[in-house]
Amino acid sequence: MVASHSTNSAPANNDQSFFVPDLCGVRAVFVLVLGAQLLAFILVLAGLGQPGDFWPRLGMVSMFVQWVALLSAAVLCASRGLLSTLSVPAATGLSLALVLGACALVSELAWRLVVAAPGDTWSRVFFMVRNLAITAIVSSMALRYLYVQAQWRAQLVAETEARIAALQARIRPHFLFNSMNTIAALIRSQPEVAEGAVEDLADLFRASLADNRGMVQLAEELRVCRRYVRLEGLRLGDRLQVSWALDAVPDDLQVPALCLQPLLENAIYHGVAQLPGGGEVTVGGSYDGNELRLYVRNPVPGSSVRKHRGNRIALDNIRQRLELAWGHRGRLRQQLEDGWWQVQLEFPAAPAVATAGREHT
Repeated sequence: MVASHSTNSAPANNDQSFFVPDLCGVRAVFVLVLGAQLLAFILVLAGLGQPGDFWPRLGMVSMFVQWVALLSAAVLCASRGLLSTLSVPAATGLSLALVLGACALVSELAWRLVVAAPGDTWSRVFFMVRNLAITAIVSSMALRYLYVQAQWRAQLVAETEARIAALQARIRPHFLFNSMNTIAALIRSQPEVAEGAVEDLADLFRASLADNRGMVQLAEELRVCRRYVRLEGLRLGDRLQVSWALDAVPDDLQVPALCLQPLLENAIYHGVAQLPGGGEVTVGGSYDGNELRLYVRNPVPGSSVRKHRGNRIALDNIRQRLELAWGHRGRLRQQLEDGWWQVQLEFPAAPAVATAGREHT
């Protein structure tokens, strides 16, 4: 089979991961029509006789190819539920058979209505076989391409989820030890502050160990960030200042879980904590009704700044999550200017059904 694999005899996975795309959507149909028109150009250019034959032949071939493409799309759209329950080889074979059936039907109608050469059996057979052969080759190549694309996407999802799991499990030992030491020092002198620190630390661990592949409200993400800042503030004191410039951003927008907290952690660990006098971290953003922009800005040491692998892992993980969810519309930008380091996230966002109150400190 075109898209078969030697070890892949299981069902072709659920509807979302099925390698044959959903051809019921407007965008998919537009891409199909465009591809069919390009194929018509190639066929006409390859078989062009006299220069004056180009436009008439292009019109006829385009009409034929478009009808085959649209009929095939309709049949595959109607059969996609069944196809997605089959094994990959079976789904590939049935898809190819459906497309060839559509081609045979259009070819028969074209012969009867347009070509109309009564009694010329061999010409009719050649016309049908040629059309089926071209359709089989093009369809096989397309199905193989779609299968490879689906496998690549599945591998990308698996790698992203593995990175998320690794990032969740990577609680920096220095942060845990420092937090516990700070709490121990506060137990006698400021028991209420120590109790609040324990609650913040427990909440951070709960957020880190949860399933963070989904979306949360921005208010929830900011709540985790503020708890982290409070814990680091106990250690760094006045050296750490955090400014929240998010008044213009609705707090019920849906954002990827743990998309801001790792950036804030990097800003403090690689920026403010490395400066003798500390500094200010700014967490801000904007929203235009469709795209959300969030940024974290922090001062960095001069020539002594070093690239940390943990910093790169977090940034690469978040970038990959954005690209996987929104393609080219999900972006992570980095900028170093005049001793300030800024990381900005950009992605489409919409409000949640219920609005959560934003926690203030």
